[in-house]
Amino acid sequence: MENKNNYAIIMAGGVGSRFWPSSRTQYPKQFLDILGTGSSLLQHTYKRFLKRFLPENIYIVTNAAYVNLVKEQLTNIGEQQILGEPIAKNTAACIAYACGKISKINPDAVCIVAPSDHLILDEEAFLGVVDQAMEFAVKNPALVTLGIRPSRPDTGYGYIQFFEDVEDKSVHKVKTFTEKPTLEIANTFIESGDFLWNAGIFVWSIASIKEAFDTHLHEQFSLFDEAANDYFTDKEAQTILKIYEQTRSISIDYGIMEKAENVFVIPSEFGWSDLGTWTSLNEISDKDANLNVSNGKNIHLYQSSGCMVNTAQLKTDKIIVLNSVKDLIVVDTPDVLLICDKSKEQEVKEVATDIKIKFNEKYS
Repeated sequence: MENKNNYAIIMAGGVGSRFWPSSRTQYPKQFLDILGTGSSLLQHTYKRFLKRFLPENIYIVTNAAYVNLVKEQLTNIGEQQILGEPIAKNTAACIAYACGKISKINPDAVCIVAPSDHLILDEEAFLGVVDQAMEFAVKNPALVTLGIRPSRPDTGYGYIQFFEDVEDKSVHKVKTFTEKPTLEIANTFIESGDFLWNAGIFVWSIASIKEAFDTHLHEQFSLFDEAANDYFTDKEAQTILKIYEQTRSISIDYGIMEKAENVFVIPSEFGWSDLGTWTSLNEISDKDANLNVSNGKNIHLYQSSGCMVNTAQLKTDKIIVLNSVKDLIVVDTPDVLLICDKSKEQEVKEVATDIKIKFNEKYS
């Protein structure tokens, strides 16, 4: 049964530039059916949390420009549950805003904060870990993060090192955070056995996170705390604009998690991917006998292997043919065709920026 003190905060303000040209500034990846299931990543995330949280206790923080997109995709969500950020100021600001607003109506709240665009294959395992984290956060003045047991030495993820010597073997005190290490260092992390991938999913009580903000990001804390009387009123939007114009841009990881002493991690396995790149989507997608992945209509591959072809946004009967090629990413949209060697996929973000500069904002 859902607990009235439990809240979910879904962060849905990113642009997803590594998924260009499908993901655009005007319609980023969290609103797309990237998985080819008929639902967007945001809709998947929302439905997942509906299994544990009351509908009125699920909040979405997004860019003000995307508020209408959220309303279109989550038709049952209340107006006050969509928080539109006037300026992108990283995760600390959006979390301070959401937790401040929830605190106004329920100071006893316990919150999970999660990105809108991640993949979770084993939802029951995930929800079990969420239950465990929420219970721990109720009983302890702790900032809890979910760490993923690494399956490979990936250089694209942050890593969390934890202490082994604890009574409860399922929840560990965090020792260090490391951002995107080199392959050599990542290999060392995997071999040591006490490192986890940082999934960017957090659980804490309102009281614990407010204290952490007050201690480590006091200036930002003061701004949002002083706005408390304007939450849920006609003054909220204007007040939040003034705050965002003043507040610094910093991630919750750098601003709080790497500094606080009361950070704990739960080692987890629930089929997680941050779906940060086309390659990460390729890894979890169904493949044919030649390891090709196709999402769209009228895609035909001959003597080709290891290719990923996405034409899901095309509204025509255009036929796509690949012949005698391998390890390519092909993404065809109504106005941009991308063909990229898989090994050069990290350059997609730079390419998208260059195209925007050479042409105009409609391609960003």
